This record gives sequence, C-alpha cells and structure tokens, in this order.
Amino acid sequence: MVCGHLKPDPYNRPASLAVTHGIEVAAECASFEASNLYALKKAIEDEHIDCDFVLTRAVDALMTDAIHERMKAGLDLLREAGITGIDDVFYQAWPGAEQLSGVKGAKAYVSYTAGHIWPYKLICALLQKAVDAGVNLQTHTPVAGVSEQPDSAGYYTLMTQERGAVKAKRIVYATNGYTSSILPAFRNKVIPVKGICSHIVPKKPVPVLTNSYMIRWSPTEYEYLIPRLDGSIIVGGARSRFYSDLNSWYDTVEDDKLITAGNAHQHFENYMQKNFKGWEESEAYTENVWTGIMGYSSDGWPFVGQLPGRSNQFVIAGFTGHGMPQIFLSAKAIAEMAVEGTDFENTGVPRLYELTQERLDSKKNVILESWEVHNKNSATA
Repeated sequence: MVCGHLKPDPYNRPASLAVTHGIEVAAECASFEASNLYALKKAIEDEHIDCDFVLTRAVDALMTDAIHERMKAGLDLLREAGITGIDDVFYQAWPGAEQLSGVKGAKAYVSYTAGHIWPYKLICALLQKAVDAGVNLQTHTPVAGVSEQPDSAGYYTLMTQERGAVKAKRIVYATNGYTSSILPAFRNKVIPVKGICSHIVPKKPVPVLTNSYMIRWSPTEYEYLIPRLDGSIIVGGARSRFYSDLNSWYDTVEDDKLITAGNAHQHFENYMQKNFKGWEESEAYTENVWTGIMGYSSDGWPFVGQLPGRSNQFVIAGFTGHGMPQIFLSAKAIAEMAVEGTDFENTGVPRLYELTQERLDSKKNVILESWEVHNKNSATA
C-alpha cells in the first residue's frame, strides 16, 4: 500500500513522544526519519536509479481548529526544547494558510523537507542489482513455516509450498502485515490494516503542485497526496468514510476488493475540485482506485531486530503506514546485524524500534485505543 510519500515527521509524532518518553527519544526518532530521506536520496543518485525521485517540501494543511491547536501546541513544545531539525519547519496560520497551501479552508499551514518517488520502480531496480550480483530471487514461493532451532550444522529449515524444504543459516522476516502467518508470536502485534489510494488525472490545465501534502481533519482522519511529474496526482486516505467500520480495514488481508464502507471507493471523485484552489474547472477524474495491506504495530513503533529466542533470525515489520521514512536505514541495520553481528544499539536505529520480548508480551494496542477514542468523540459530537 505504498504511494511513494517519503515524508519524515519532524513535529507531529515527536511532540507526542516528547510528552511520553522525553525530548531525547523524540529527537532520536525525528533525526532517524530525516536521515532516511537523505540516505535514500544518496543511494538513488549513487546507483543511478530512475524512480521519479523528487526532493521537495511536504505541506500539512490543518483543516479544523482542533487539529490546528493540537499541532501548534506540539510545535511550540519542540521549539522551546530546541529539538534537532525543528528549524526546518515553517508554520503559518489563517488567513495565509489557504494562500500558501492552495487548500480551500485551511486553518494553518506547516511545511518541511520531504520527497516522493515511484516505489515500484525503486524496488525493481534494487532487486535487479541484487540479482545481477548473484542473489537467487524466488517469487511465488510462499513460506509455510520456519524451524525454531537450527540443526547441528547451524541451518534453519524453511518449509515452502513450491520448493519443499530450504536451508538457511540466517533468516530475515520482512513480511510486515503478514508476519503473524509464519510467526504466531506476532498475532495482535503486527496487524494487517487495509488502506485505499487513487490516481487522479486533470483534463485541463491546472495550477502546478510542487509540494507533497497531508490534509488533516483530526488525528485519525487525513489524506496524503503527491504530485506526479506528468501532472497527475496520487491521493490516499478516505478514512472519514470508513474508519468507524472496524471490520472494513482492521486485521484483514483481503486486498482484492476495494473498501466500500461509507462509499470510500468513491471518496476521490472530484477530490481536487473540492479541495484545491484553481482546480474547479480542471475536469479532474479518478483514473484508478486500489487497495493494499499495511502492517500496523500494536504499540505504534516498528519491530526491528533479532527475534527473541532465535539466534540469526531477524524481523523488520510493523511500520504502521509510515514506512517510507523509516524502512531504508532499518533494513541497513538488519543487514549489519545479520551479516556483521552488529548489536542493535550500534545500528543507529531508535531504541523504541528494538524487538524485545517485553514488547511481544505487552497487551497494549494503540490502534484499537485510537479507534475507540474516535468513535466516542464522534458519538458525542
């Protein structure tokens, strides 16, 4: 369910972290996300990968007084603390917010450095380089199970449907929302969550959008948007339509059907005309709508590191729909741990991401907690 929005978060989640875990942890996470952007930029340039990468600014258009007040309070907290990277964030309240963002009715405007890419092009290019280097890439080879302990020679056994038993000394589970299918300990730890996205094409000339966007109505209701170099737009979200219907999106791997709850699949019709200044006569239409499965973490943070109780088995999963600015350096860390024996604390990955038995044993589920708060607020509104 990747749209290509490479958007480090310098103020929203860090502000929450500053309250719950302290400024040092907040700064660690914000810095890591920013580092991912530039590390990926460097890799794309060094490897000459054609994936439509653009370094730009992300714009958060805050659409209600409540979300504006929440975000502004967090931003002020981080500015007062002098957290690293906060100088890159620009804030403007109404009425300038609507003019700067181009979003109708925006109460406030926040911008910061970000990027966007065509993810499929990037992944195919990286896979091709790996195959060219001698990697044996197997597709359509589902793994049904993995032995918990190695044999006397140090090999684990992977049982596959197509190739039978496969032996390996090191195993990496990069299975995100599907992790619990082969690691039952991740049941209710990495939950498959369904999302919806669209491709919008204007028929007539429109104002050029040079920034990417987050259009926020509440902590749980938002849209994300990136402009394509051909002038079309990728927009995902539509949570205002289906979020209350838990069964339509939570704990499901059904990716061959659109989300129809609340007519979510129709949400993007006339989206640009309704929300962006200058697009009223564009005749922009929704060319395609699709769905996909993300891996949401029960405590809100990725699981990165060695699988407890299993030497030489590693997990990288649970990026909660925010993987673009976290996965690249997390994957580098997993490679260092698997190949070089690097300890987690020496990888540069935030401490909150470390896979521990304590996290696996926790009963916390911030996904359901947020959903319950949303439904309660909706009922009393």
